[in-house]
Amino acid sequence: MSVSQVGTSIGLDNLRERAVRAQDRLRNCTLCPRRCRVDRTAGETGFCGTGTSAVVASYGPHFGEEPPLVGRYGSGTIFFCGCNLGCIFCQNYDISHLRRGDDLSSEELAAMMLSLQKGGRHNINFVTPTHVVPQILDALVIARSHGLTVPLVYNCGGYESVETLELLDGVIDIYMPDAKYSDNAVGKALCNVPDYWDVCRAALKEMQRQVGDLQIDSRGVATRGLLVRHLVLPEGLAGTPEVMRFLADEISEHTYVNIMEQYRPCYRADEDARLRRRITVEEFAEALDAARAHGLHRGF
Repeated sequence: MSVSQVGTSIGLDNLRERAVRAQDRLRNCTLCPRRCRVDRTAGETGFCGTGTSAVVASYGPHFGEEPPLVGRYGSGTIFFCGCNLGCIFCQNYDISHLRRGDDLSSEELAAMMLSLQKGGRHNINFVTPTHVVPQILDALVIARSHGLTVPLVYNCGGYESVETLELLDGVIDIYMPDAKYSDNAVGKALCNVPDYWDVCRAALKEMQRQVGDLQIDSRGVATRGLLVRHLVLPEGLAGTPEVMRFLADEISEHTYVNIMEQYRPCYRADEDARLRRRITVEEFAEALDAARAHGLHRGF
């Protein structure tokens, strides 16, 4: 069993400096586009509900992710509690909204990463990491100094601050954001953010600038690049054709896209009549057709 020798491209001193800069931003938190400006070091919490410690719901090998992440030995996932989005149909609401998990120190988080690598996982997959970037960077300083080398995956909702992403340049190997909706009004109604699509587009461009198209090795395992997820919603709410056009025209026609059909009504979905059913076969087929029509050809 072997692991990919990719890891971060910046040195340990640079990584340590990034961690310090990120920690400083907790005092007037602007890590995500909500810019709550609370002092998390003083016990205040903003929308994400998280203070100075990362809260982890679970960690371990995951075989339900995209094939290039799973490979033979699985993706080493760490599920963080809390979220900077407020999706009313959240399928992980017990983690994202109810925040059921354990507060971890940097040392404990680093130990999780090293344990996953020791188990042969192809990567470390940070799930919902946006609001705990400082904690992740702090733990990575420890993990790197103890031999962490596998690729790092930033698995997020797509509502990201470019300023925060810049702290991750040369740290994250694989970005895996959602591209949820191509209409700000839908984002406001379903996610409680007024500018989702504007912010998401800028974030995707920055991610692509940092890591480029998804690179897959001879084993079929991703080593670096951008992988975009798009969940098809009933009644065309996700605005799939425009998402696909943007990816093809403004990111890359070689973008690896996972067009997902597994929407089901969860959490508070019944508050919106449009979300009270699963998608139809025809709606999913239309989403695939939209991707192909714009020249996208990887993933699906």
